[in-house]
Amino acid sequence: MLYGIVAAIAALLLTAALAALLRMFALRFGVVERRRLRVVPLLGGVAVAGGTALVAGAGEWTEVAPLGADAGRLLVAGIGVALLGLVADLRAVPLAVQVGGVGVAAALTVPYGELGLLGGVLGVAWIVFVTFAFVSLDHADGVMGTVGVVTAFALSGCAAAEVMDGTAALLSVLAAALTGFLMQGRPPARIVPGRCGALFTGFVLAGAAVVVHGGRETGSGVAALFSLTAVGLVDLALAARGPGGHLAHRLRRGGLTPRGVMVVIGAAAFGGALVGLLIDLGWVDPSAAWWVAGVVAVVVLVGGVGPSSRPRRPCPIPSPGGSAPGPPNARRARPQTPDGLEMARSDARCA
Repeated sequence: MLYGIVAAIAALLLTAALAALLRMFALRFGVVERRRLRVVPLLGGVAVAGGTALVAGAGEWTEVAPLGADAGRLLVAGIGVALLGLVADLRAVPLAVQVGGVGVAAALTVPYGELGLLGGVLGVAWIVFVTFAFVSLDHADGVMGTVGVVTAFALSGCAAAEVMDGTAALLSVLAAALTGFLMQGRPPARIVPGRCGALFTGFVLAGAAVVVHGGRETGSGVAALFSLTAVGLVDLALAARGPGGHLAHRLRRGGLTPRGVMVVIGAAAFGGALVGLLIDLGWVDPSAAWWVAGVVAVVVLVGGVGPSSRPRRPCPIPSPGGSAPGPPNARRARPQTPDGLEMARSDARCA
């Protein structure tokens, strides 16, 4: 108990400090990406992966909290996936290469002894799918980290209920590391996780979910897995409809602020994770996952009715003698991005 508290505090503070240092490094060397109306530094994923690996590795090395074979293998494979994501942040890496790398790492962590060959193949596919669902969530400040914290805490409870102490410890450290990252990554984000952080977080959570539920009955195991990752699956389904289709983008066009988007999506993730945890503990029937599936279906269907992006305002046709006259003291409307948000003045001059 005492080690868990100390490990969580250490992971939180270490990740927050690493994120602040890596932010200066990224700005100094131009490791940035354009997000919405501004440029933000990358390399936040290095802080998340590094903080998690250092704290969890210290527990394994000192034998205070040994991870065990499953959790240790998952952490090593997750670090490999994080390195692949870091390369993708620094230079263009084909999506097929990223999917293949995550698939290979997943194949090394799936418990074939409990799932069998066919179940293991399905587990690999599920890990890849959920991993890139977390990549899809990383299109708005703080969203991926918030969903990751909620999911990691819920999965930690599932692992503790299955007496998988090493996996529970790893997930608790990951949740604390993501919380520390959100000190720098909440809206407006000073640094973003990038592919490195999204791939690492999604892979560790998806892999841990398969490991924890590998020995359970098929019905309850699938129901819990789906409920725990429902928000990411919704976002991936909406994003497949076209640019601007992400759940966060649609909520922003609905009038929510960036922090409001983070809170709403985090609350949705909490609801799904709570249902998954209760199913895993046996406190509710696996059929409760049908309620989560119904909400997912409604969100996907309703979200797909409207356009994925707001149409741009028509540009007035100038008169033959010059520009079209306007009312006195009228302000010139700023150009808009494809999702209907105003463009910053510096970007408008370059447009």
